[in-house]
Amino acid sequence: MRTFDKKKPLGDQVEDGLMEYILQERIRPGQRIPNEFELAERFGVGRSTVREAVKGLVSRGILEVRQGSGTYVISTNPLDEDPLGFGRIEDKYQLSLELFDVRLMIEPEIASLACRNATEEDLGRLRRLCDETEELYVKGHNHIAKDIEFHTCIAQCSKNQVVEMLIPVINSAVSTFANLTHRMLMEETVKTHRAITESICRRDSVGARCAMIMHLTYNRQTILEILREREEKLKDIR
Repeated sequence: MRTFDKKKPLGDQVEDGLMEYILQERIRPGQRIPNEFELAERFGVGRSTVREAVKGLVSRGILEVRQGSGTYVISTNPLDEDPLGFGRIEDKYQLSLELFDVRLMIEPEIASLACRNATEEDLGRLRRLCDETEELYVKGHNHIAKDIEFHTCIAQCSKNQVVEMLIPVINSAVSTFANLTHRMLMEETVKTHRAITESICRRDSVGARCAMIMHLTYNRQTILEILREREEKLKDIR
């Protein structure tokens, strides 16, 4: 049973404990956590306190309560890795779609800038990150952190200080999408990552721009398909 600090609200402590439990048990996005009764026993608190803790993690974008099914992990990024507060937006599918709208506005041009401004050292790092992301993806390992590094590297290759300030937006978008789709686009991701990398390394700005548009479009279409399926299910329920 967990020992609690009397000076801190019990709900906040159980929320922190539940976050620790999710990380320690390596509960992946898409997997269900134990029910209220089990969690209440685990933490030695009442079910109302557990509900409060779950609500807190829902607001942080970690959990999602699905009526009649249970409570599921949808992200494992703690709040300190969410500087823009996107985790507080409840509808992650709509958030992901809107993030793609923004990414399509800026990332193709970022890739184009990278062609002009990247150093040879930058290009070597980009190739390495492309290879490492692909290897993790193909072998079925968690590739999200490396995918974020890959997109961060492209932004840094632009040598534009304003672009570098936008990196948290791109990182949040990559993480949100990956946690929602669970490897649905492995082949497309590997192919377009490679095309982006090769174009930047050839300093082909048009090719890099087109490859990035293709990469983002594949991903955006997947979110649209998921949203359409959700709408159809809601119609069936009604």
